[in-house]
Amino acid sequence: MELLTILFLFLGILGTGVRAQFGFFDQMFGGGGHQQQQQHQNVRSDSQWYQAQYENAQCDKYLCPGTLSCVHFPHHCPCAWESVEDKYEIGDGIAICGSKGGYKEGEMARKVELARKGLL
Repeated sequence: MELLTILFLFLGILGTGVRAQFGFFDQMFGGGGHQQQQQHQNVRSDSQWYQAQYENAQCDKYLCPGTLSCVHFPHHCPCAWESVEDKYEIGDGIAICGSKGGYKEGEMARKVELARKGLL
């Protein structure tokens, strides 16, 4: 009789652990019902929102079309994603942004020069 009691006690503890474990996964992956769902609204696929932002921007110099930054000259526009892009000035006041892609410092400039020479 004592062995049977120990077995039931063990199964009860094991069952509690399993419920706790799966309860954790339910909360982690949204099945627990305790998390509040955030509603995300997708950005419109037309350009009306962007045009409104552009038209309402205050700038007495040059307004960068990609970042809506106000700068003195077009080639001073920052890259939209500076943490993952490098800026390279091509010349004649033109600059381009390209993915850093894990390359070493100055790698984008080297590749742009190779492309300009038709070697890439």
